[in-house]
Amino acid sequence: MLSVVLQAAASDPVPAENDVKAGWVALVVVLLLVVAVVFLLRSFVKQLKKVDAADQAGVYDEKTDNGSGLPPTTIEHDR
Repeated sequence: MLSVVLQAAASDPVPAENDVKAGWVALVVVLLLVVAVVFLLRSFVKQLKKVDAADQAGVYDEKTDNGSGLPPTTIEHDR
């Protein structure tokens, strides 16, 4: 098995420097991914600001009935 892998690696020629070039398609894909990440980050920050504003307004109940420091679950809350 190892000899087959070594033989395949030895027979694989190394390309010359001019044979391998970066393409425009790859550049466009990378730029689109960067734009998508920027939009996702902006949306994430916007949602975090909404959560912070709701927390400041007292929408979230900070009482804990179970003593663990965590908010009560739905089952514990209904009791």
